[in-house]
Amino acid sequence: MTGSAGSQTSAADLDAYFEGVRSEGVYPHPGNLRFYTRLLFQDISLRGASFLEIGGGSGYLSFYAAFAGARRVVCLEPGSAGSENRRIGQFEALARRFRRPEVSLRPETLQDFDPGGERFDVLLLNSSINHLDEEACIRLHDDPEARHRYHKLFEKLATLTKPGGRLVTTDASRYNVLGSLGLPHPLARHIDWHKHQTPWVWARLLAASGFTQARIDWVSPNTLRTPGRILFGNVVGAFFMSSQFRLVMTRA
Repeated sequence: MTGSAGSQTSAADLDAYFEGVRSEGVYPHPGNLRFYTRLLFQDISLRGASFLEIGGGSGYLSFYAAFAGARRVVCLEPGSAGSENRRIGQFEALARRFRRPEVSLRPETLQDFDPGGERFDVLLLNSSINHLDEEACIRLHDDPEARHRYHKLFEKLATLTKPGGRLVTTDASRYNVLGSLGLPHPLARHIDWHKHQTPWVWARLLAASGFTQARIDWVSPNTLRTPGRILFGNVVGAFFMSSQFRLVMTRA
């Protein structure tokens, strides 16, 4: 499949994208991914945008940004360094399938990334904000030094974002009904709740680093789609599910 940067995306192209991600074993359910991308970018303009994903894994959302019209897409994934890494293999498989030259992979951390003075219209951290400095993240709520470390990271995010650019962050909140009881959640067994923070903690830290207009949405499991949004797309409902949130802020 081919496409030019920033070109008009047809419904057929998007159908092929969702099916391609499924075929490469990156995301098993195209309908669930379609639902999630609509929620994730519901108020974000990608057409003609420069897009930076931090901690992008296989890069499937970076490729989505290209299909949605982004003219330049950079995916940072430090775990992709090394030819044996599964993520780089998945990224390369998607790159071969989709042939989107506007999407590039950089096997670097945010700390090491040198943009050469470039700024981006949209930044995405999809379930990666706590991994920027996991040790500091655990202690953010009660350790000034941990907050200072994240403040420096968020200052760099601000330098990477154009004035008026948007920062989109998703993650699990620190608090969850089963997590509070020390029990694994059947829908989110991989989450160590103490390694996360609430969206309000992140919004305050980002506000101190040059971001404004915080909007917080609560995210229900994609498998439940619209009924799940109705029932669990709020702070109380999310507390009894996987406590997933979406935080969007604007660069001042």
